[in-house]
Amino acid sequence: MIDIYETEFRRADLNLLVVFAALMRERSVTRAAAALHLSQGAASAALGRLRTLFGDELFTRTRSGVEPTPRAVELARRIEPALGLIHGAVTDQDHFDAATARRTFTLGMSDDIEAALLPRLLAATARLPGIRLAVQQTSRNTVAGMIDRGEIDLGLAAAPAHGADHRSRDLFASGYTCVFNPRLLTLRTPITLEDYLAHPHLLISYDGRRGIVDDLLEARGLERRVVASTTHFAGAAIQLATLPALVTLPTHAAAVYADALGLTAAAPPLPMPQYTVSAIWHGTTTDDPAHAWLRRLVDEASRGNE
Repeated sequence: MIDIYETEFRRADLNLLVVFAALMRERSVTRAAAALHLSQGAASAALGRLRTLFGDELFTRTRSGVEPTPRAVELARRIEPALGLIHGAVTDQDHFDAATARRTFTLGMSDDIEAALLPRLLAATARLPGIRLAVQQTSRNTVAGMIDRGEIDLGLAAAPAHGADHRSRDLFASGYTCVFNPRLLTLRTPITLEDYLAHPHLLISYDGRRGIVDDLLEARGLERRVVASTTHFAGAAIQLATLPALVTLPTHAAAVYADALGLTAAAPPLPMPQYTVSAIWHGTTTDDPAHAWLRRLVDEASRGNE
C-alpha cells in the first residue's frame, strides 16, 4: 500500500479535489472560484490539472456554467464523502456544522411530497444562513437515475425503484383523500359512493387518461366522470377555486391544500390502498456527515405525517 501511495497518490494535489468538489456544487468556474476565494484564472488552471489527473473532460461548458460528465459524477460519489472524512480528521471535527457551513442540498420529490415537507424543512433551516435547499421534480421511477447522475442529493418518493448501490429508509405512511370546494359543491361527509359518482372529477395522472381510482372503480363495474386532467397535485387543488369537482389525491398533500385553500377533505367512499414514502440516496454518501445531517433533517420534518 505504501508503494502505491508513493508512486501514484503523491502526484495528486489534494487541493485539486477541493476545487473539484466546488465545481460539482456550484456548476460554475466563476462561482467555484468565489466560494474558494480564488481568482477565476486559478480555478480554471486547477480544472485543467484535474482533467489531466483523471484523463477526462470532467466538466463541459453550458450557457449557465458547466455540467459534469458521467466520469465526474462517478468520481464525486467517492471524492466528496472522502473530503468530509479528511476534514474531520484534520480539524478533529467528524461532524457537519450546519450553523457555519455553506452548502446547497438538492432534494428530488413530487409536488405532493414537497407540499407536505418543504415548509417544515424551510422552517428548520431558516436560521442557518449558509444552507440552501433546492427541489427538483421527480417520481418513483426517475429518482434513482437522478441520484446516479448527481442531479439530486436525496430523493423522496413512494416505493422508489432502486438498485443495489442505493440505500433507503421509510419516512411515513400515507393514503388517499378527497378534496372539494364546499362553496361550489354542497356535499355531505362522509361522501357516499352515489355522490362520489354523481359529481365531476379532476384527474391527476402522468398520462392524462386514468388513475388508481379508475382502476378500483372498474373492478366494481363502475366509472366516474372526469372533466379534465393534470400532472400536478397542486395545480389540481388550485383549480377547485372555480371548479365544482372532486379531486382524490395523497392524504399528506390533501391536508395541506385543504388548510391553505379552504377546501373540505373527506375519506373516499371506497377502500383505497396505503403506501409508504421513503428517502433514497446513493450508498457512497451514507457516511458523509453532511449527508447524514440532511437525512436527519428530512426525518424530523417527516414526523408530522406519522
